[in-house]
Amino acid sequence: MHDDLALSTLSRRLGERLESRGMRLATAESCTGGLVAKLVTDIAGSSAWFERGWVTYANSAKVEELGVPATTLVAQGAVSEAVVRAMAEGALSRSECEVALAVSGVAGPGGGTPGKPVGTVWFAWALRHGKSVRVQARTKLYKGDRDTIRRKAARDALQGVLEVLGP
Repeated sequence: MHDDLALSTLSRRLGERLESRGMRLATAESCTGGLVAKLVTDIAGSSAWFERGWVTYANSAKVEELGVPATTLVAQGAVSEAVVRAMAEGALSRSECEVALAVSGVAGPGGGTPGKPVGTVWFAWALRHGKSVRVQARTKLYKGDRDTIRRKAARDALQGVLEVLGP
């Protein structure tokens, strides 16, 4: 319950900051399966600052829906900096938003490798400035079960937007 309240508060704060700046958000999610979009649309009035979201769980969806180069997926894997950057850029270019976030990871319980263990999540945030786009990315390694990893990733994806936007 406390976690739900914290996520709701975070989503509300993000919405207030986006709306005060006249900005809109798009999401591109893989391992979180639409949880980030759910959290923001739980906020009444979010249509003022949330435009759309993609759940691109399969690699083919990342290619078809967001324009992630298939060669990048083959070379780097879906859980990589290059792929989340391409996902965020694709979400921004396929929307009328000023901000996009992307998340891809290994939520478990299986699917981990020595190089990308369960709990590895990559994030990217793209911010449009006129005709230019700035993208930031980072990775985190979470502990916990599948639900815990996905909830922590959703929280950090939203927190990252606040950080990219600044005070």
